[in-house]
Amino acid sequence: MKTKKYDVIVIGAGHAGCEAALAVARTGLSTLICTLNLDGIGFLPCNPSIGGTAKGHLVFEIDALGGEMGRVADKTTLHRHMLNESKGPAVHSLRVQVDKVRYHEVMKSTLENQPNLTILQSEVAEILTKDNVISGIKTAMGEEFESKAVVVCTGVYLNSRTLTGNYIRESGPNGFTNATHLSDSLRKLGLKILRFKTGTPMRIDKRTIDYTKLEPQPSQENLPPFSCLTTRLPKPKASCFIGYTNLNTHEIIKNNLKYSPLYQGVIKGVGPRYCPSIEDKIVRFSDKERHQFFLEPEAMSTNEVYVQGLSSSLPYSSQQDFIHSISGLENAHLMRYAYAIEYDCIDSTALSPTLECKFIKGLYFAGQVNGTSGYEEAGAQGLLAGLNASLAIRKKPQIVLKRNQGYLGVLVDDLVTKGTNEPYRMMTSRAEFRLLLRQDNADARLTEIGYQAGLVTKKQYKKYLQKQSEIQRGEKILNTILPPNEKLQKFLTNLGEPKLKSGISIRTLLKRHCIDIYNFNSEFHMFDDFTPSILSQLNTLAKYEGYIKIQEEQVAEQLKNESIPIPKDFDFKSLRGLRIEAQQKLTKIQPTTLAQASRISGVSPADISILTIYLKKLRKNKEET
Repeated sequence: MKTKKYDVIVIGAGHAGCEAALAVARTGLSTLICTLNLDGIGFLPCNPSIGGTAKGHLVFEIDALGGEMGRVADKTTLHRHMLNESKGPAVHSLRVQVDKVRYHEVMKSTLENQPNLTILQSEVAEILTKDNVISGIKTAMGEEFESKAVVVCTGVYLNSRTLTGNYIRESGPNGFTNATHLSDSLRKLGLKILRFKTGTPMRIDKRTIDYTKLEPQPSQENLPPFSCLTTRLPKPKASCFIGYTNLNTHEIIKNNLKYSPLYQGVIKGVGPRYCPSIEDKIVRFSDKERHQFFLEPEAMSTNEVYVQGLSSSLPYSSQQDFIHSISGLENAHLMRYAYAIEYDCIDSTALSPTLECKFIKGLYFAGQVNGTSGYEEAGAQGLLAGLNASLAIRKKPQIVLKRNQGYLGVLVDDLVTKGTNEPYRMMTSRAEFRLLLRQDNADARLTEIGYQAGLVTKKQYKKYLQKQSEIQRGEKILNTILPPNEKLQKFLTNLGEPKLKSGISIRTLLKRHCIDIYNFNSEFHMFDDFTPSILSQLNTLAKYEGYIKIQEEQVAEQLKNESIPIPKDFDFKSLRGLRIEAQQKLTKIQPTTLAQASRISGVSPADISILTIYLKKLRKNKEET
């Protein structure tokens, strides 16, 4: 047969693969996406939710860059909730329950109807190269395809196996077929393979739950959509519920730990620190009398309910026993048992900040194969890897996001600079400039980048420009000076605020503890024609102005070192004064800037001082010649 040719081939059709394939195809390049099973396209094998702490920020960033995840989440929403509302705006995070069945259907339809995109159900067995440059792929059936770039988005399917007690099954999540060939191909290419582990809870029949014993968590109204292109959100269709384990539950689990493959030593993979199994929680937090969990509907077309917070690898009988010890779940029927899953992934320090392999041109990696966890982390990486593959083929500069530009920038920098020895989860605490990386300004940070790269459409870009124009108009109003007239003085007195002795700007007035743009506007009506989302952003810009300026100054300082490049293939071992550990770490990571070098574990400030002096001399010599 004649070998088929594509510009880019994407391996895997989970959340990373979908975003990567769409990014390439939408920028005009011929794209092939290979998946083990068409029924796994955009599938949510674990919790039926999109967003959450820091993860919601990533979804907004995916949308700002022209990606798909937020659009599909908006279309399939069942329940909406804003996390961390009692805290500052930097950590407000939207989380939605989606219809698991509909999400897959909508995403699959999106891919099927995308021009330039071909879908194939087939296992990729080998990545083909010539002189360390990508040339194509070969499937397990022996079929070969040529390409200029390959994006690996294999998720948790590489040599994966699921474990429930002593029952071990060679499979991917949810019983899907796993990939048994590709890991060997990656090893032969020179990539280091790691073994990680994660898990998923049981699913129970909603008809067997006594909801009267659980705390309802109703959907919140008037929350923003993930996507700027969403004009109308579906009405919430379901509620979530909160429950708690108890001492009896904990005793049952402790008595059954000897049957857990995790504590038997059967599981070799490293698990996620920030999303432990219920066995881990009981052992690590033995002083706690109870642990919280959430009951989340999977879809409107099924009775399955996801038990968020109770992932386990215990045998089926142990799972039944501890579930039935919980108030409200005494008669719960387990429709699917919980399981742990082990899988292969790569050492992400083999990648450059573009997510391209450092030693094989045209080979990109995205998602859980890079050692991350979560749909959102995967989708964001997929979009960046796919877009960069497209930019490289179109001979345009690839995108390297800085830590002050997005959570995606933080995520990628952490992966390629520090690597990870456990499944990496995005958290707001990882972002040192999080006040600048809010959900509400993702478009201001990234839409221009997506538009220049050819992914953001003219329609989306026009909406972005309109929003920025409105914010600028609002900021002018914020600068309005109000005289200390009788109406304003009465407004202040009613709120327990001291009276004014002279005029004051609205911006300064909003910095007062008891005043925000909402109670101000209800009295003075100067912002009546602004949308709720813009009102919220204006309120943040006014109240946190001082803190925002401080972070902007910190960013400017950091960018000084970001602007000092390190030549490609720089010989760090030739530098006198560098410690051996620093030489080894710098040689392995091959940082592209002085700032990235300073973030490598094991490289001290003294090492950076030596490197700085040498780079400045190098730059001076170049300028003189």
